Amino acid sequence: MSVRIQTSQNVELEYEPASLGDRILATIIDRLISLGWAIAWLGLFSVLKFGENQSIFFVMLTVILPIMLYPLVSEYFLNGQTLGKRAMNIRVVRLDGSKPTLSAYLLRWLLLIIDTGIFTPLVAIIAIAANGKGQRVGDIAAGTTVIKTTKRVNLSQVVYQELPEDYKVTYAEAAQLNDRDIETIRQVLRRRNEELTQQTAEKVSNVLSVNNIGEPRTFLLTIVNDYTHLAAQENT
Repeated sequence: MSVRIQTSQNVELEYEPASLGDRILATIIDRLISLGWAIAWLGLFSVLKFGENQSIFFVMLTVILPIMLYPLVSEYFLNGQTLGKRAMNIRVVRLDGSKPTLSAYLLRWLLLIIDTGIFTPLVAIIAIAANGKGQRVGDIAAGTTVIKTTKRVNLSQVVYQELPEDYKVTYAEAAQLNDRDIETIRQVLRRRNEELTQQTAEKVSNVLSVNNIGEPRTFLLTIVNDYTHLAAQENT
């Protein structure tokens, strides 16, 4: 099963959604981290021997609050990953392929109480299994999903060409693109869909203000090679 994501450039990409097992293991890892955090702080409190009122305050401040905020803060600052998600090589993304906003992360976090709080993980498991896009209730509300960050590809699917030392750039405008744009183009080329290749070539030519692009696939391959060469020159 795959998740089809429509990018802002109207290019449809396919991602492998995180499996239910991956998400459960990521959650277990995160909860073990939270448990370790709580044990460490509670052990420190027992050594310091705070008064009852002080203990309640410090437990709230240093144990309960960080554990509650951990999913929200880590996903926001670690680009859609908690430590558990990072260990399992999965990530939160929006359905348009872009990075989720703070409001999206916040909505996912708030709805954890429905997904995994009130009815244990049962609601989340049912939603993910039934949705078809790997979305729990929080994901559906926020317009996000969780995908694998590692993708198995055959050697024949990889769009790469070793460039000669005397390579000549055809489209210097390729420098206006970024790594994300080039990866999108690579994915389009791997799919070998003539209509999609034509649409992508037209969009790239419009963005770069390039005319007379010729054969669409050749044009896109040239753009990828030009970008690779120009990027290599910048790093030398």
